[in-house]
This record gives sequence, C-alpha cells and structure tokens, in this order.
Amino acid sequence: MLNTFIQISISLALLFMLIKPVGIYIAKVMNGENVFLSRLGAPLERLVYNLLGTSKYEEMNWKQYSLSMLICSTMGFAFVYALLMLQGALPLNPQRMTGFQADLAFNTAASFATNTNWQAYIGEASVSYLTQMLGLTVQNFLSAAAGIAALFAIIRGFTRTGTDNIGNFWVDMVRCILYVLLPLSLIVSLGLVSQGVVQNISPAKEVSLVEPIRLENGDVIDIQAIPMGPAASQISIKQLGTNGGGVFNANSAHPLENPTPLSNLLEWLSILLIPASLCYSFGYVVRDMRQGRALLAAMTVMFLLCLAVAMATEQSGTPQLSQQGMVDLKYSDSASGGNMEGKEVRFGIANSVLWAISTTAASNGSVNSMHDSYTPMGGMLLMLLIQLGEVVFGGVGSGLYGMLAFVILAVFVAGLMVGRTPEYLGKKIEPFEMKMASIVILIPPVLVLAGTACACLYPGISDFIGNKGAHGFSELLYAYSSAGNNNGSAFAGLDADNAFLNISLGIAMIIGRFGTMVPMLAVAGSFAQKRKVPASVGTLATHDTLFVGLLISVILIVGALSFFPALALGPIAEHLQMQSAAK
Repeated sequence: MLNTFIQISISLALLFMLIKPVGIYIAKVMNGENVFLSRLGAPLERLVYNLLGTSKYEEMNWKQYSLSMLICSTMGFAFVYALLMLQGALPLNPQRMTGFQADLAFNTAASFATNTNWQAYIGEASVSYLTQMLGLTVQNFLSAAAGIAALFAIIRGFTRTGTDNIGNFWVDMVRCILYVLLPLSLIVSLGLVSQGVVQNISPAKEVSLVEPIRLENGDVIDIQAIPMGPAASQISIKQLGTNGGGVFNANSAHPLENPTPLSNLLEWLSILLIPASLCYSFGYVVRDMRQGRALLAAMTVMFLLCLAVAMATEQSGTPQLSQQGMVDLKYSDSASGGNMEGKEVRFGIANSVLWAISTTAASNGSVNSMHDSYTPMGGMLLMLLIQLGEVVFGGVGSGLYGMLAFVILAVFVAGLMVGRTPEYLGKKIEPFEMKMASIVILIPPVLVLAGTACACLYPGISDFIGNKGAHGFSELLYAYSSAGNNNGSAFAGLDADNAFLNISLGIAMIIGRFGTMVPMLAVAGSFAQKRKVPASVGTLATHDTLFVGLLISVILIVGALSFFPALALGPIAEHLQMQSAAK
C-alpha cells in the first residue's frame, strides 16, 4: 500500500505545484493584462477581432453575452452535425467512413457543443480524420473556451458596481483560446507524441497476427488492423478542456491513446489543471486570494474523501472473488490484489481509481478503466461525484460557476440562521439571485431523475441494457447523470446508440449546459449593478474553515440527498445483493 500512497502523493503534489502559477496566468489573460505571449499573440488577436467585427473595448450586458454564447454554440452544433452527416462524401477519409444516422449525429453534435463528449459510436470505426480534426477537435476548443469565458463574465459581476456590462463574449473566447488553450495543448501534444501517441493521417496499418485465431465456424483471422489518426492533438485538448471524448473506443485505456505511465500522468494532470487553477484565478480577479483558496479547499476535501473510499472499496474486491479461491485479493509486491476487473494492468488499481475519481469530479468523462466493472460502492462514488453538479473541480469554467451557485445558497442559509441579509464579496444576495441560483442547482437533478424515470418506462428499454436488475438500473441512472451534468463517461453495459437514448440524452446535455450557464450570467448582470456593502462585524466570513465546512455540508445535503432514493435502487441495492449472495 506504500506504493499506492507514494504514486497518489506525487501526482497530487505535481498538480498543486502548478495550479497557482497557471491560475494567475489565466486571470491575467482574461483581464487583458500583458503576459509573456502577448507580443506574439497581439497581432493575431486584433486580426480575429476585425474578422468578428468586434473590439476589445466593446462591452455586453448579461443578455447580450448569453445570446452571443448561444449563437456560437448553435453554430458549432450545426457545423458538427452537417460534418457528421456528410463525412462519407468529404476528403481525409481513408477508411471510407459513411455518414452518421440523424439521431446519432444529433446526439454527437449536442455532446461536443455542450462540452459533454458523450460517445455512442466507436471512434476508430465511425469518424473520419476530417471530422475528428475540423469538427470534434475544434469544438473541444470552442466549448471549453465558452465555459471559461462565462466564468470570468460571472466573476466580473462580483467585482463591478453600477454597470450592467460584464465583458465581451467574443473577446473572452479569443483570449482564452489564443493564450491559454492553444499553448497548453501544444505542450501536452508534444509530450504525448514523445510517449508514442499516434499523430498522423495515415490509413490503418494491417499486420499479421503471431497466433492466428480460428473461429467456431472454421474461419481463420490472421490479420489485424491497427488504427491510426490525429490522436495526440485531440487528446491534449480533450483533457485540458475537460471534454473527454476519445479518438479510440477504449479511450485512454487504449495503448495508442495512452501508452505509458508518463503519458497517463500527463493526461491525468491535464484533466484537473485548469479547473483547479481557476480557483486561484477567482481569488486574483476579486482581489482576495483567500476566497479562491476556500473554494479550492472545499473541492479538495470532497475529492480526497471520495478518492480514499473508492480506493478502499476497489482494493478490497468483492466477496465473490474471494470465495472463488482463484484470485489473490491481497496487495503485494508481485500482485495488485483487489478488483482488477476492467482495469489496465499497466496502471493498476491506484492509477485507475485516481483517474476515475478525477474524471467524474472534473466533468471530463475520459476513462483509463471501465467504470461498469467497479464494485457497486466504487461505481456509486463515481456516479455521486457527477450528481453533485460537477462542482468538485468540475468542467473548465462550469465547475467553478456551479460551485458559486452553491456558495450563494450557503450564504443565504447562514443569513437565515443569524437573521441578516446574506452577502457575498460585498454584494447583497436578494430574491432574484436566489431564484437563479436555485434554478442552477435544481436543473441537473430534475434532468437526471426525470430522464431515468422516462427511460425505465420506455417500451423495450431492456434490450439496450447489458445487465438486468439493480445494475441495469445503475447503467441508466449513470447515463442520465452523465448527460445532465455534461460529464460524458458511461457504464459500458448500456447500448446507447438507439433513437430514444440518442435524442433524450442529447436534450439532457443541452438543457444541462445552457440551463445552468444562462441563469448564472443573469446573476452576474444583477450583481454588477449593485453597490458594494462595507464589511462589518456581522458580515459572514467566506474564506475560513467554518465556511468551507458549511459549503461542503450544503453541497452534500442538497446534492447527495436528492439522489439517495435512486442510488438505493441501483448501486446500494446491488451492494446488498452481493453481500447477501456471499453468505
């Protein structure tokens, strides 16, 4: 177990060494301050503004900002949809992939436009190189930048007074892509290529098998097709932008997408780097680093608690594995022990669980192990992290503004307890802000629970579920949790490529993304018009340990308890059945 502790400690230490400098850098970029890339990027920045017909001096109110964001996302959706439908007639398609069915194209376009990257298709067998590069990779940049742009517009609402302007969406997008996402993606791409991740536009390579396979009907398979493609360039932004959609169906468990322990570490760092760093960005912009550290502390505490419990459950295995007598569940120098089903031998339980907790906490959705094969309690923790609203780090931008909705609720609850008008960062929280924050907090549970209920009632839904009973219900619950909270990972037993799931999950993704983003922009517009209230002895401190504890309690009470009945029907029931069967 010492090896596990060392691996996780080194990984987390590297992350926390990077988040402060990266967070302050992002804040300076989004504030329009000079950074070391300004001299190189300024001419290109001005050129893009001219093409867009805007200026860095133009400002927007929250309605204009929201409309611009919706226009950008709708155009991205339409472009990807058309590309998927027409890819069979377009170039850079050496494997001669045909166009998608309409419902699958809708689901995929909605997925990438909303930063969800849910995949109901097999990447290496369904998507051409042109679609991967021009459609999916470009949309990875745009959807990630939209989340970060929205976050900084919301932060400006806390810092400005007496105005209804919260920035310029197009300027925020350009700065984010040009100075943050592109440079970081270039660095990560080069690192991945150095480790053996493929990056080309060559057709699949056919190789002879050392041991041919004879099928039951007598046919012999002696050739294997090794997929190629522009993988490294898409993997870098899929991780940095908390997108998560893989080039290959096995995602980051695929040896050509994640070949070595070093590539695994680099991809894992990329998942959490920007979401965690944005906490420092928040503190920098509001000119109180304690506020950013408090939010980071709340996220980190919940992350570490889930990591510890998931690690323990997976390392313990299951009673059935123990009873078989064929699996050694004890950890040793020569064996990982525990539940290795669905996990890569290259990474073991430690790096698999660390990745799984990180990707579900950060709204990333990429996997290097199969979540469907986790123990019932381990799988429940992954599901719960998504169901909390993706606020434990969360997606780039969206995680932090989702957390700010819970902050508003926590401050409101504290104000009720002491009989004071709630305030946050000197701004009074009044009925309008509470209504908007409540919408942000309630939309994901409604989407998840209503969607799962409708799916259970849909005739023939059992044909799409790989397992019956409690685990089959968990597969559906996980799918709608993932879609409604824009995560994108799945329990692999679900056959999601059918019209009902493609359309219903696509709708859940769209509402889950924009139904939370727009209300938070409305909160920003309202706050920007208010004057700051001077702090007094009765002002609630929102940067100390007491407030961090209050915030965590509100998230768990409001978020976790909303899903407890559903979890009781799925993973909890499965766990009890497993224990009962072992006796």
